[in-house]
Amino acid sequence: MSYEAATQIAAALAIGLGSLGPGIGIGLLAAKAMEAVGRNPEASGDVLTNMILAIAFAEAIAIYALVVALAIKFVPVTPLVIH
Repeated sequence: MSYEAATQIAAALAIGLGSLGPGIGIGLLAAKAMEAVGRNPEASGDVLTNMILAIAFAEAIAIYALVVALAIKFVPVTPLVIH
């Protein structure tokens, strides 16, 4: 396997696996928030505000994964050669 192919696979795995957790977390968070609003509609403002804040924190992790994937893909690194 060439060095270029390995970096392409590493970048794909970084963004794929790095966005899997936040995607599941955001889905669960939204589901629980909608359940809470259904049980207590008067608290919908507070619940939705907290939900949006938590989604922003979860999405930041996916953005970190994107940055790592782009760094793997576009930052040139010479392979270590031991003589």
